[in-house]
Amino acid sequence: MKDRIRTILLFALAAALIVGTGFLQSWNTALIILNMGLISAVMSLGVNMQWGYAGLFNVGILGFVALGGLATVLIAMPPTTAAWSAGGARVIAGLVCGAVVVAAVIAVFRHMKRSKWRALIASVLLVGGFFLYRGIFDPGVEAVEAVNPAISGYLGGFGLPVLLAWPAGGLLAAGAAWIIGKSALGLRSDYLAIATLGIAEIILAIIKNEDWLARGVKNVIGIPRPVPYEIDLQNTPYFAEKAISLGMDPVTTSSLFVKLSYSLLFSIVLVFIVVLSQLSLNSPWGRMMRAIRDNETAASAMGKDITARHLQIFILGSAVCGIAGAMMTTLDSQLTPTSYQPLRFTFLIWVMVIVGGSGSNLGAVLGGFLIWFLWVQVEPAGLWLIRIITSPLAEDNALRAHLIENAAHMRLLTMGLILILMLRLSPKGLIPEK
Repeated sequence: MKDRIRTILLFALAAALIVGTGFLQSWNTALIILNMGLISAVMSLGVNMQWGYAGLFNVGILGFVALGGLATVLIAMPPTTAAWSAGGARVIAGLVCGAVVVAAVIAVFRHMKRSKWRALIASVLLVGGFFLYRGIFDPGVEAVEAVNPAISGYLGGFGLPVLLAWPAGGLLAAGAAWIIGKSALGLRSDYLAIATLGIAEIILAIIKNEDWLARGVKNVIGIPRPVPYEIDLQNTPYFAEKAISLGMDPVTTSSLFVKLSYSLLFSIVLVFIVVLSQLSLNSPWGRMMRAIRDNETAASAMGKDITARHLQIFILGSAVCGIAGAMMTTLDSQLTPTSYQPLRFTFLIWVMVIVGGSGSNLGAVLGGFLIWFLWVQVEPAGLWLIRIITSPLAEDNALRAHLIENAAHMRLLTMGLILILMLRLSPKGLIPEK
């Protein structure tokens, strides 16, 4: 009973902080924090599945989040007809050729006995296949990227409803997780961490540099939205009249309405994932995963396939992170590969999981809201604090100017301090695993 009251009070505190932001700052700011808090909670749930359920140390979270964002472009953006006509067929043929070469090499290693002939055949396939792949793929890419690069220069997507991109983002991240898991799972935890970190950087490098895929660092803007546009609402007579009758400005009201619509959609996804996570955690499968986490040797002695179960949970957690990445790109209406930074999409998510409570789904959700709120509010609060502390100094004082200029770094200091205090005072988190 005490644990339930504690949980309710902690979530009430998170809600009060967001509502207080609405009263003290603006409701637009409060809803921005709420929406990103919902997305961060979904990411935190994905990492909690991997670490809290199975003890898998994944430091490549940003790679799966970026794949979710890429899925939004591939699903929702309209196809670039001119690019497809110029070189789309060659690009697809090149990718198919590369896949066939890889499959052929794998087949050689699987079906031939170890010998010098196996190594020779595999080498010939790899070298010859590489040149064949580049010979088909490169001209197609050059043709695609030459099609009006200032506006398009990429193949585009399927032009489907953007909400379909959310499960597609999960599937794309799950596919990448399967490839990573088949090669890296079964290694020691430190090797797994290195592998996930390296592969995440590879994924991000591909998204940044392959312009034909999603314009690279030129960014994709104007991604369709699942909610109305503010200008359309403002031009709707009924909406404008209703806003005026409530004593509100139609422009402000339209902005709040759009953000609330996003909040509703994100809340539905979050509740759905939390319910499924709780059901799985309390099932025999969930108990088995925790048994493997606590003692792999004993679980293996009971006949459990440790690597296969780790692969399952690694794929599930990565899929959830992919869904969150697709949600975030939908909210931004653009894909910006340079915004995917390890500090934001790896370190901060881990802080959310640790502060909320590793192994606790509700703790992961709470950590997502609280840490994101602090991440947003610490910078203005830090600037205010520094101005007060340095107020006795002259306006042109070099130390005062330096501290004010670097107030943004209060975020890093605060996150590190919170993490140290939690590990020292409450290592099991705010809502510990039962």
